[in-house]
Amino acid sequence: MILADTSAWVEYDRATCSAVDRRLTELIAAEEPLAVTEPAVFPTTHLHVEAAIERAWPRSDARPLTDRLATTWLWGSREAGSTARAMSDGYVHGYARRESERLQDQAGTLVELLHADTAYPPGCTVLEAGCGVGAQTITLARRSPEARFTSVDVSPESIVEARRRVDAAGLANVELRQGDLFNLPFDPESFDHAFVCFVLEHLVRPVEALVALGTLLRPGGTVTVIEGDHGSAYFHPDSPAAHAAIACQIELQNRAGADAMIGRRVYPLLVEAGFDAVRVSPRLVYVDSSRPDLVDGFTRKTFTAMVEGVRGPAIAAGLIEPDAFDDGVRALHRTTEADGVFCYTFFKGVANKPSGDLT
Repeated sequence: MILADTSAWVEYDRATCSAVDRRLTELIAAEEPLAVTEPAVFPTTHLHVEAAIERAWPRSDARPLTDRLATTWLWGSREAGSTARAMSDGYVHGYARRESERLQDQAGTLVELLHADTAYPPGCTVLEAGCGVGAQTITLARRSPEARFTSVDVSPESIVEARRRVDAAGLANVELRQGDLFNLPFDPESFDHAFVCFVLEHLVRPVEALVALGTLLRPGGTVTVIEGDHGSAYFHPDSPAAHAAIACQIELQNRAGADAMIGRRVYPLLVEAGFDAVRVSPRLVYVDSSRPDLVDGFTRKTFTAMVEGVRGPAIAAGLIEPDAFDDGVRALHRTTEADGVFCYTFFKGVANKPSGDLT
């Protein structure tokens, strides 16, 4: 099924609610994948269609529709050959508003754990690759107010949201640019430092991405890489159903050519990309009921929300039955109760560009 006129979705408002509701129902209930005639606008279409769904139906009633939408966007857009997602062609979370909120919750919860030892000297230039909606950008710019940041992302919609957040925070040391990590419009050796957070896990070619960043660094400059590892999650009460739901997330990224367990590979990836003085440290998130901020901000709103977000694609791909997936999600929520415990490990790597060329 081809959606030829995307302007109807982009201009959606309550005045056209009934007509859009009917068309959404037809499109999302259809058996064939949803595609567009102009692949580059597909993320915009997805954002506005999902917003329309949430405004037209109560959240609980919208789930079958949003699940179907997530499935058609994830697989249909790839079949349509979208170039707008070239930088993150294994990105399974989507660019919906709920994902933006999840990233903000994650960033706010993990500031000290991930960024306490990240600071850049006055006057230096820092390239943040894959900034998304600015979840990490705000923290970086605040912690190094006299450094100059250039933050880029492949999604123009994410850049618009990041710019809104940067402006709202009153930050004057951030420039936001839309661009593909593998083809950024900067001269070689333009930056003193590079920062990449939660990006490599979504890339089919993470080493090539690191090499590309290295060419933009001055000799001796640093690259900082932060990645999670979904295989590191363990919890009490333990639950095979929860592990099965998490495995769906991991498998979907594997099928897209990416790696949801890339955190454990940060060291060898940086070495393979040719960086020197590579040092990696694990950052353990430990959550129990004595830490209600982490219970809500990480276990509930970051990790479990991420797993919930792949329900539709996982079911459509035949990885799991709906009831089994829902049992797994309930088991993850069970770990937020008074006797529950949740653990997860991030990996942070810092390395230097050598004096010679990266290979």
